[in-house]
Amino acid sequence: MFKWYVAMILVAEVAALLLLLPLAAPDKLALLLAPVVPLTVILALFLHSRRDSVSRGALRLSPERITGHRSRTSRSDSPEDISRSIVERTAEIRRALQEEPDSGVRLEMCALGYRACVNDMITLTHLVNEEAPNAPIFRRLRLRRARKRAIEALSATREALPPGLLRAEHQERQ
Repeated sequence: MFKWYVAMILVAEVAALLLLLPLAAPDKLALLLAPVVPLTVILALFLHSRRDSVSRGALRLSPERITGHRSRTSRSDSPEDISRSIVERTAEIRRALQEEPDSGVRLEMCALGYRACVNDMITLTHLVNEEAPNAPIFRRLRLRRARKRAIEALSATREALPPGLLRAEHQERQ
């Protein structure tokens, strides 16, 4: 279909050239309009090669290549992202504790989730302490607000956990 469109355009250009050349001064108009046809052919070849390279690239894709693809840049989470993650996970832990407070498996899973949030809080505190001294005032305020939200969420979750849940596991390991 692409070749058909290119052929139609080329025929129209050649016909227009043949009709206009006898009407105007042959020297000046011929010099101006002569490059139109070769430029059209070059542009058509370029577009055709670009279209084919994309379609060939799609044919070479496989599930293994997609799952094996790694990003070239390593993305690190910002303090705001980590804080938002902590707040969301602690809210989910509190909701899970309200639904089935006596389930042993659920309590263990909530304790593991709380420990992961505490580890993220350590990372968040480290990032905030690293970034805050050199940051502008509005950035420092956002960093403090993010850390405060995470601390409040962790405190609320800690209060929702049954007493001794985290201590009991630590004592069993020793």
